[in-house]
Amino acid sequence: MTADKFQIGWSQRIRLEWLERTANLVLAGNDKDTVFASLQQDLQDQLSIGGTAKRGNREKVITILMKLWSVPPRHLQDFRNRGLNLLQVLPVKQHLLVHWGMATAVYPFWAGVAEQTGRLLRLQGHVAAAQVQRRIRERYGERETVSRAARRVLRSFMDWGVLEDSGKKGVYVQGRNLPVDTSESMGWLIEALLRAGSRDSASLHSLMHSPSLFPFSFSGSVSLNTYSGLEFMRFGMDEDMVMLSK
Repeated sequence: MTADKFQIGWSQRIRLEWLERTANLVLAGNDKDTVFASLQQDLQDQLSIGGTAKRGNREKVITILMKLWSVPPRHLQDFRNRGLNLLQVLPVKQHLLVHWGMATAVYPFWAGVAEQTGRLLRLQGHVAAAQVQRRIRERYGERETVSRAARRVLRSFMDWGVLEDSGKKGVYVQGRNLPVDTSESMGWLIEALLRAGSRDSASLHSLMHSPSLFPFSFSGSVSLNTYSGLEFMRFGMDEDMVMLSK
């Protein structure tokens, strides 16, 4: 397991419309300084209102937004570019899956919270924030920063509509579920999981059924053979292995 997998990074509640705005700024050809200035202006009445601190909530949110779509880690730049292309061809209602994939690849902490959330939803049909926080602390350490970050990821899940209030405080149920019915969309999410786990290869079945992808349902009729980011290999009689393209 790499050191990056133990870094939190995602420390703020991030709304889907902020990610959409950031991606659109990049698609318009803006450089990172222009994207940063535009986000500062857009969010000045929503976060840290009237604040001038260099590391206030607004600046922390912008850091996350920028790392996802404007200045991703070098090894994810090609992945980001393909995500931008995907945003241009998918209907807006499907953009959630592109942002989910980017968040998963760039911030393994996001993927970790999603995995525990998905496991609990499968097991009991609902998820309590306290349960997720306990499991995440077991993995990332008994620190208040870990619990706080997990709460903010869960809050982001709520904002994105993939979790909903159950009526009981701190307990959530499954929200929207998006069908994934194209090879590009399915391949994008599978590749994101491989990159989040720093793995060269994994069972296709395990990836497609990963609890980290709880907001999505895959169509069994979609073939991934045309997706350029992945390569496939048959292992044994009936198990397909998938790996990142060289």
